[in-house]
Amino acid sequence: MPLQKDTIEIIKSTVPILEVHGTAITTRFYQLLFSRHPELLHVFNHANQKQGRQQTALANAVYAAAVHIERLEAILPAVRQIAHKHRSLGVKPEHYPIVGQCLLAAIRDVLQDAASEEILDAWAQAYGVIADAFIGVEAEMYRQAETQPGGWKDFREFRVIRKEQESDSITSFYMAPLDGGPLAPFEAGQYISLKVRIPGEEHTLIRQYSLSDRPGQPYYRISVKREAGTEGKPDGKVSVYLHDHIQEGDRLWISAPAGDFTVNLEDSRPLVLISGGVGLTPMVSMLGAALEAQLERTVTFIHSAVSGDVHAMKAELLRLEREHPALSVRFCYEKPTAADRAEGAFHKEGYLDLHVLQEWIGEPDADFYFCGPVPFMKAVNNALQEWGVPSGSIHYEFFGPAGSLQ
Repeated sequence: MPLQKDTIEIIKSTVPILEVHGTAITTRFYQLLFSRHPELLHVFNHANQKQGRQQTALANAVYAAAVHIERLEAILPAVRQIAHKHRSLGVKPEHYPIVGQCLLAAIRDVLQDAASEEILDAWAQAYGVIADAFIGVEAEMYRQAETQPGGWKDFREFRVIRKEQESDSITSFYMAPLDGGPLAPFEAGQYISLKVRIPGEEHTLIRQYSLSDRPGQPYYRISVKREAGTEGKPDGKVSVYLHDHIQEGDRLWISAPAGDFTVNLEDSRPLVLISGGVGLTPMVSMLGAALEAQLERTVTFIHSAVSGDVHAMKAELLRLEREHPALSVRFCYEKPTAADRAEGAFHKEGYLDLHVLQEWIGEPDADFYFCGPVPFMKAVNNALQEWGVPSGSIHYEFFGPAGSLQ
């Protein structure tokens, strides 16, 4: 049911408040959600909660909904992106009333006297419309995931058929269905959710990992970086568990592939894939799909790493370059080792910048995809914008909750 005009005006009047207090509201929201419904701790990434990334992402989503409350179709791409993650994690329609109750309570707690009954009632109505949009989109995604050839509902048990160390910090896991049934197809750039129960941990942990091999294989491959802790940041529980304890023959529960960060194989312009660190995982999948399609377009693959010690899949990329004349592969090392220098294993020392991109790519009329740490993506995005690349030709994805590159 469409929102009434007076309701829309009330929501729009709260935009300045959300701009100031949005993160405080979403922080309080998660406190209430998990204290009232601790069972939902099995769904959420606790590390993103501790780092504040999930709170910021939700605050940005709520703010965008308020800004576009008259034309919610304007945020449909963001809705679909979030819906992919929700379907992959197992978020269901019955979760939405719980979220709505906690969100309204958080608005009341943070804004106190400023949260009039009129404002709370308007937001309750608006939330109902937004929730219905998510539920509708996600229902179709659940149906598609289950009914597609080789598809399944929720999580399916797989066996690790191969474990391969790719670098000092990245290991690949090749997984095939335990039931021996067919494997659902995926689009290059998509991810799966992996659900594990780690001994000693109170809650099931779910993490999303990009599929790192090209589609059409009899297995799924994920390539996981061991997230070593630093000052103020603990070890990554799931990544360390996978590296240290999961071996060939072990079983893992995963969801059907999801995600809308996929490569356009119909564009005839040059394709440019740029990755930093473990951000190369969806890029390698995209590269394999593009080369297999045998399109008449040049492809440039640029990877940035600290050094060759942590550079995963280098041999695979160089092999593809030898086999495909249209492919150009370039490596940029921030701090190359003596062995890197002796081997001539990289093409640029330091950081990627506009000058290097122009030298390696040649022209801005191309289709650009990139992924990696947020500072890396900001630098690449700024360089492409400075070069005059239109926004429609720039595609990227965050690992974890969506953020901003501005």
